[in-house]
Amino acid sequence: MAVIQKKVCLVGVFATGKTSLVRRFVYSKFSERYHSTVGVKIDRKEIEVAGGRVNLLLWDLAGRDKVQSIKGSYLRGASGVVFVADGTRRDTVTDLAELMSLVKETVGEVPAVIAFNKADLTDQWQVGLADLREVSGKGRFVLETSAKTGVGVNEAFGWLANHLLND
Repeated sequence: MAVIQKKVCLVGVFATGKTSLVRRFVYSKFSERYHSTVGVKIDRKEIEVAGGRVNLLLWDLAGRDKVQSIKGSYLRGASGVVFVADGTRRDTVTDLAELMSLVKETVGEVPAVIAFNKADLTDQWQVGLADLREVSGKGRFVLETSAKTGVGVNEAFGWLANHLLND
């Protein structure tokens, strides 16, 4: 069975948990220590989905406090995107629309997951169901994730891999 390779970018402003989600998905690990990504960090993981195997090249893009500073050159060639927002910080959700526009301008319409991260801290969340509906749309899968507990992480990447292989 052939393995298809696909580039997936993780996009979000700083400290939303992009690196932690990748670490949980690829290595099944979590660290409480915050590590700021400089530029881009690339990991890979091969997974099996209905119809075949996909080698995901995970581009963890550095988050910034300003959306405009995310480099479009890192997005080029992406087949899919994981947008990451922090449920405990409402501003990270409002930045999603701008991030989605940047991605659309650079790579067009690609399958996307919107991960509302830090589901283990829902008692501190500043977002609700209305926020989830607002950012959902065609070709997007919206779910709550927790890099700490692993909730929703495999589902997010699995959904994306399935759509990258079968769409």
